[in-house]
Amino acid sequence: MAIQTRKRRWLGGWAFPYFALLFLHLKGISGQIRYSIQEELKVGTAVGNIAKDLGFDTSRLADRNLRIVSGTKHELFQVNQRDGALLVNHRVDREELCVKYTPCFINLKAVIENPLEMHQVTVEIIDVNDNSPKFPEETYHLEILESALAGTRFQVEGAHDSDVGLNALQSYTLSHNQYFRVETEEFGEDGKIPFLVLQKPLDRELISQHTLLLTALDGGKPPKTGALNITVIVSDINDNAPVCDKQKYTVTVKESAPAGTFLIRLNASDTDEGLNGEVKYSLRGKFRAMGAEPFELDSKTGELKVKGGLDFEEKQVYEMKVLAADTGAVSLSTHCNVLVRVEDVNDNRPEIDVTSLSSRIPEDAPPGTVVALMGMTDLDSGVNGQVICSLPKDLPFDLKPSPDGHFYSLVTNEFLDKESVARYDITITAKDLGTPPLTSTKVIQVEVVDVNDNNPLFTENPYTFYVVENNKPGMPIFSVSASDLDEGENAAVTYSLDRGSTGQSVASFLNINEGNGNIYALKSFDFETLKTFQFHVIAKDYGTPSLSSNVTINVFILDQNDNAPVILYPVSANGSAEGVEEIPRNVNAGHLVTKVRAYDADIGYNGWLLFSLQEVTDHSLFALDRYTGQIRTLRSFTETDEAEHKLVILVKDNGNVSLSATATVIINVVEPKEAFAASDVKSAVKDEEENSVTFYLIITLGSVSALFIISIIVLIVMQCSKAPDDSSKYLQDVNYDGTLCHSIQYRSGDKRYMLVGPRMSIGSTIVPGSNGNTLVVPDHRRSASGEVRTVFIRYCLLCQRKRHVLSECVCEHVVVCA
Repeated sequence: MAIQTRKRRWLGGWAFPYFALLFLHLKGISGQIRYSIQEELKVGTAVGNIAKDLGFDTSRLADRNLRIVSGTKHELFQVNQRDGALLVNHRVDREELCVKYTPCFINLKAVIENPLEMHQVTVEIIDVNDNSPKFPEETYHLEILESALAGTRFQVEGAHDSDVGLNALQSYTLSHNQYFRVETEEFGEDGKIPFLVLQKPLDRELISQHTLLLTALDGGKPPKTGALNITVIVSDINDNAPVCDKQKYTVTVKESAPAGTFLIRLNASDTDEGLNGEVKYSLRGKFRAMGAEPFELDSKTGELKVKGGLDFEEKQVYEMKVLAADTGAVSLSTHCNVLVRVEDVNDNRPEIDVTSLSSRIPEDAPPGTVVALMGMTDLDSGVNGQVICSLPKDLPFDLKPSPDGHFYSLVTNEFLDKESVARYDITITAKDLGTPPLTSTKVIQVEVVDVNDNNPLFTENPYTFYVVENNKPGMPIFSVSASDLDEGENAAVTYSLDRGSTGQSVASFLNINEGNGNIYALKSFDFETLKTFQFHVIAKDYGTPSLSSNVTINVFILDQNDNAPVILYPVSANGSAEGVEEIPRNVNAGHLVTKVRAYDADIGYNGWLLFSLQEVTDHSLFALDRYTGQIRTLRSFTETDEAEHKLVILVKDNGNVSLSATATVIINVVEPKEAFAASDVKSAVKDEEENSVTFYLIITLGSVSALFIISIIVLIVMQCSKAPDDSSKYLQDVNYDGTLCHSIQYRSGDKRYMLVGPRMSIGSTIVPGSNGNTLVVPDHRRSASGEVRTVFIRYCLLCQRKRHVLSECVCEHVVVCA
């Protein structure tokens, strides 16, 4: 329209002076004729016969000077002076003359003299399909992520056709392919815009680039076309396009809403990170018919606000398209549809008035306890003044309305638990029944008051502690701890010994700190006397009524090296470790002279004895086995060798601070005859000595056996008083071969332990932190099928020994059925 207007102004400005002079001599204006021609006719083509149509005498046309006055830059038409025919004088292009407007008219003046006459001639230029649709560019590059979903639309710059009507752009076609199709949308002055619609997911690894041909067709016969080469590059970065959380956003706003009124927050989520997940919003729909756009959109937050004044009488509904595009290197986008309805009703919000409130509720309050009373008011009337209240879901509260609906009571609908939720912030929402409804909220804080409904709980059950013997009396040996989920006095815990189940025997040498649970030993423990015991501790809170719980405590005494070795042989009549041995002079090398026997009441390394020669008359004659205490000759005696030899043997254990004892052996070398003569006497003496040794050995074995039987009885009682998995196994045995070897085994949790004497069984493992006295023994537990758990305890008798290495052990198996 603007082009046509400028042309018309130009024509009028140029032609007015000419016609003003012409009208001074004009005798009259008569008649108006109209012709229709197609554009792009050849020069010289006859349009019509002016002389004939106006009734002029064709023989006088040359004398009367018939001519055409158009006032245009180019004289598009001229008159043949001979026959009065109106001929095309210049190329006629409708698109140049009238652009997009139809119909297209050119007004001419036919002037003839003698007498002077002027006639109006209108020529209608009919459009022909002389223009093909054209795209702004011949090629178009489009990057699409391989993760784009089927149905995703991609806008392409549309083609333009200068023709009008049916000859204008009508449709688009896309070259055949299995991934894309084309859809067309009408955008007013912008014409028809093509959209590529993805039909099938892309796979960049399969096809990284697609070449498409988009063809624009007009409605001419035959139709003309324009082509756009589209190259679709499939990218595998930023593979998530923004997605609107709603297919269509609908909002209602009062027409009196001021500028800046918040309408709605669009939310398009993008699961990518960084710039690929940052979404920008922009309005795509334009309000061209209006003086100013009525809405503004925050590109970052997606908040839609009122920008200009709204008029309900002018427009009630606004439909907009919001483009949500991420900021990735290859931006992906989607459209969010927004529908805004303008109204001018229901402009008062409900009000919540809390008239009564109990902000502290005991956790044992029964369901139905009233927490608050509230009144509801709304200044609106009718439906807009009717108010309903609601609470968030998953709260142990409920709202009870009054019969008239003006009051609500907030009540509990189940028992509360202070340990789970100590305070509730209850949001009460009041909503009227207007359209759109207006709401208001009120937050009520309710504190749950604690009651004593939780027992103290120990951190472990049962406890297992290991105490080294010879501890200092009155010092804490271990500690127990219990916690209570309640608060205040209900959670304050005091500790005490359960003297009823523990018994006075244990309670007599233990004490406990009531405040912190520290347990003190009132006496020093002796491993050789007491190896394990059990007692119970009670934890009680200060609530009313008070609650309590108890725990079982298993204590194992760990051995220290507090017993020195005892020489069993040789022992003389006065009790000193001294003996006399006689051997013939003709004995060979390797002859066993005697064997020093010793015993240590400790176990493990503390009871492992080693023998060494502290003093010897002749080092070349005698040797002492450091493990067995056997004294043997190194060579045969000679005539020059002394007849009496003194050997001082040092026996010490392997404790961290080793203890020792010494034995003296006097060896007399006699002639063979004297040896035979003295053999009878010596055998009698030896029998007496052996009887004495046997007596001491019987006493020792009897003591150990008694201790073993007592321990077995105690452990059986302990086993019967608790679950099989928590029972402690105790087994003791004594074996004597030069030194005494004994062992104790027990269980703690899922491990089994064995305290062993000097002879450690092969295959046992030393437990870290046990001072070398605790060994882990393989435990075969009872299976689901009821198999009997068998514990193999090896008692090994030393045959031959290297330093810290056991070999050639004779073992017997003891089967214990659980």
